[in-house]
Amino acid sequence: MAIDYSGPVGQLTGWWERALCAQIGSEPFFPEPGRTPVDAKKICQSCEGRIECLEYALANDERYGVWGGLSEEERRRLRRSA
Repeated sequence: MAIDYSGPVGQLTGWWERALCAQIGSEPFFPEPGRTPVDAKKICQSCEGRIECLEYALANDERYGVWGGLSEEERRRLRRSA
């Protein structure tokens, strides 16, 4: 699974232009089944667009991959607790 850069995310400015994932590619952020997202989460921790990325993922119900430093399950838990 890869980020579709032609859709709404690709049209964003600001945080998306500064996002580390946009500079290195989406592969670490969509790990194969059974693989851990630890590498993606480490990258997210040093990304200045992390908060905006998470807000985007929650607002657009992104169900796959690591967004804003949170995995799919972590975002589901966050939604449930909200």
